[in-house]
Amino acid sequence: MTQENALVIPRLIIGLGNPEPKYDRTRHNIGFETVDALARDWGLSWQENKRFQGLIAEGNAPRGQKIRLLKPLTYMNRSGQSARSVLDWYKLPAESILAIYDDMDLPVGRLRIRLSGSAGGHNGMKSLIAHVGTENFARLRVGIGKGREKETISHVLGRFTAAENEAIEKVLDLARKAIELGLQEGLPKAMSLYNNQSVELSPPP
Repeated sequence: MTQENALVIPRLIIGLGNPEPKYDRTRHNIGFETVDALARDWGLSWQENKRFQGLIAEGNAPRGQKIRLLKPLTYMNRSGQSARSVLDWYKLPAESILAIYDDMDLPVGRLRIRLSGSAGGHNGMKSLIAHVGTENFARLRVGIGKGREKETISHVLGRFTAAENEAIEKVLDLARKAIELGLQEGLPKAMSLYNNQSVELSPPP
């Protein structure tokens, strides 16, 4: 086992979301929003690649680590097709993935990194696991909070409140710091430092 594998350092960061403008900045698209923020902070530009059925940004993270960011344009429930194409083209193992996506079981203001696990009912992750053939890749879940019972779809496809948006900006910064640490020292170190951190929502006026 190489040192990089032992440290679990991602080489392909995939943000999950839906491509149409009507889904921009919805809760379900927080994966897209996170990788957009990474690309912006790291000075990387998105290029559409029809082979990958997605937008890809390649370059170096702040400490010089080679990294690729991916936004599948296949719609959420077929995200794995795009990921599989990228892995095959660059001959990357599935274990090199860090997938970023929304999680209703986490409150707004929280994020959680795991090195493997099930899809947990998330359609984008179900597709990713099915196409890459394993659950053994890292994921960063960003909390979007629970909606009212029977309103799950309208909740995930809805937008954050003003107070939540303020918290999400801080969460995206936390995510960037966690990922940068993961690229430098491995994701287990990032888990230990960032999984228990939280951003408090501002009280309503």
